[in-house]
Amino acid sequence: MNKVIIKTSLILILLLGFSINATAQRRKKQANKDTKAWRYDIECKGIAKQGSKLVKVWSYSKSPKFAIAQAMKNAVHGIVFKGYAGGESGCTSFKPLANRPGIENEHVAFFETFFSDKGEFMKYVTTATDGNIAPGDRLKVSKKEYKIGVVVNVATDQLRKKLESEGIVKALNAGF
Repeated sequence: MNKVIIKTSLILILLLGFSINATAQRRKKQANKDTKAWRYDIECKGIAKQGSKLVKVWSYSKSPKFAIAQAMKNAVHGIVFKGYAGGESGCTSFKPLANRPGIENEHVAFFETFFSDKGEFMKYVTTATDGNIAPGDRLKVSKKEYKIGVVVNVATDQLRKKLESEGIVKALNAGF
C-alpha cells in the first residue's frame, strides 16, 4: 500500500514540475515574441562613464518580470538602430550606431544570434539599478500589458568595435 502511494505521489510531483516548466517556457517565448516587435522607448538618463551611455528603456510586455529581462535586449537594440534625442541631466542626442536603412535585414543571421536569449548582446549591457524598478516605472497601460522603465548602462564603444569587426558599421576613421 505504501509503495503505491509513494509512486502516485512521485508521478504527481513530476507532472506538476513539467507543467510549471512548460508554463514558464511559454511565457518566456511570449516575452521574446513581444521583443521581436521591438516595441520600446529609449531615453538618455544621465552622464555615464566614458565609452558608455546611461539610458532608460521602456519595454512593453504582458508580464513585468519579462519586461525587465527584455529591457536589456531593447537597450542594445536602441543604441544600434534607434539612438535617442537629448534631454535632461546633461544628455546630448545620440545617433544610432547602424544608421544605414535596411542594415538589420542585410545581417539577419548575425542579429538573430546576437539578440538571442543570453546572446552576445549581454556583454555590452548592465542594469544600473540592480534590477530594482522604481514605483513610477511600472505602468499598467491596458488590462493585459505593462510598460516597465529600466535604467541600464550600454558599453557603446565596445559595441561599436564589435559591429565594425563584423562589417556591419564603418569604422569612425574610415573614409567617406
